[in-house]
Amino acid sequence: MSEQARDKATVLIVDDDQVLRRQLYWALDGEHHVVEAETRAGAVAQLQGGHVDVVLCDLHLPPDLDGISEGLAVIEAARAERPSVPVIVITGTHSKQVALEAIRCGAYGFFEKPFNEEEVSHIAKQAARVRRLEQENLRLRATLGARQGFKRLCGSAPVLERVLKQARAVAETNATVLIAGENGTGKEILACAIHEESARASGPFIAVSCAALPETLIESELFGHEKGAFTGAAGLKRGRFELADGGTLFLDEIGELSANVQVKLLRVLQERAFERLGGTKTLTVDIRLIAASNRDLEQEVEAGRFRRDLFYRLNVVPLTLPPLRERRDDIPMLAAHFAAKSAEKHGRALAQLEPALIEALQEYVWPGNVRELENVIERLVVLTTGPRLGLEYLPEKMLRTLPTATTTPGGVPVADETTFEGAVLALKRRLLINALHSEHGNKAAAAKRLGISRSYMHRLIGDLHISG
Repeated sequence: MSEQARDKATVLIVDDDQVLRRQLYWALDGEHHVVEAETRAGAVAQLQGGHVDVVLCDLHLPPDLDGISEGLAVIEAARAERPSVPVIVITGTHSKQVALEAIRCGAYGFFEKPFNEEEVSHIAKQAARVRRLEQENLRLRATLGARQGFKRLCGSAPVLERVLKQARAVAETNATVLIAGENGTGKEILACAIHEESARASGPFIAVSCAALPETLIESELFGHEKGAFTGAAGLKRGRFELADGGTLFLDEIGELSANVQVKLLRVLQERAFERLGGTKTLTVDIRLIAASNRDLEQEVEAGRFRRDLFYRLNVVPLTLPPLRERRDDIPMLAAHFAAKSAEKHGRALAQLEPALIEALQEYVWPGNVRELENVIERLVVLTTGPRLGLEYLPEKMLRTLPTATTTPGGVPVADETTFEGAVLALKRRLLINALHSEHGNKAAAAKRLGISRSYMHRLIGDLHISG
């Protein structure tokens, strides 16, 4: 197809009458690219295999073997294969009721035979314009929704802010980045944010989990292969390095790579050149590499499981994401964010988080980090029918960590120090009272003495019923 044809809307004519198809072809060909089909099956093949903007379909196609009207079946097929493609039906002069039924089934519009060529061209252009506007709207919404940069990393904990400050600085460069952190801390989100805030944002962001790829396929996935390179290689395959050309390649869990692949990766980083499996042509790429690992790669180097020279190539700008247990003050913000996200996803009303739930979330150690928190909040949103999210549907392992309490004769709760959690709670209360006493009731000074934030201290004062 020529460049000029690609700029035109593509109209698919579906009709078993060759004469009518020719009439429609000459009515549309000047301002549209026209393709044809005689049956529903042919229309489906065109919709699946090519770019179609508008469908013109005769309602009176012969029925299929099951006796179903193929005209209406084309509408259903178009809605199934390409829901955004408008379908315009062609009907006889005495079939308006059938045409209205087609519109109820999802058709964009209809015109009658015999038709006016200008009318046909006008309605096709109008439908193509609607299609184009919808596509542009979807692309814009996807861009606005996806490219949030560092805003997707919610939190204001100092330990996180230090990492984000370094990440913002490195985003402006092409330097290789190595992100460390436990599973679930958001390493891929950080990598994507660096890409979106860089000069490469208009290029592709290709993410690869090295741990998810079998050893026998990882070279093919990364570097591609030529036809016949190995059994089952039926055609040429472009690898992730090629696909990331002009953008960013993110290699997650890079510590899982075999020694053989590490050698090849080292060469690509040094020369930005490689060959596909089974190929002899050297390919060059322009990429920015970001790698990540939940392992300590320096320890892996000392243990002989990771190449020292590759580690130094990757470790140009190291960033370490903190585990959630080191940023507990961010948990209320994250929980509220995930609650809103899950409510929108599942069509639920936005519920408020009860104070007891927030306290429980902050007491838990979160071995799965932010990802685990998001999953727990989604579980609560799905199972809770009331206006507030509480403790009722927390996982059993989290409920077991909650401290038990008794009350004094005056009604003030005190921890049951016969349990581990209760003893910890009682210790917190004594430490806080002592710090406040030492600082003559100055809460800011007491928080500084204890090494906690003022907001956390104020919450503890309320939760532990400290007064006076």
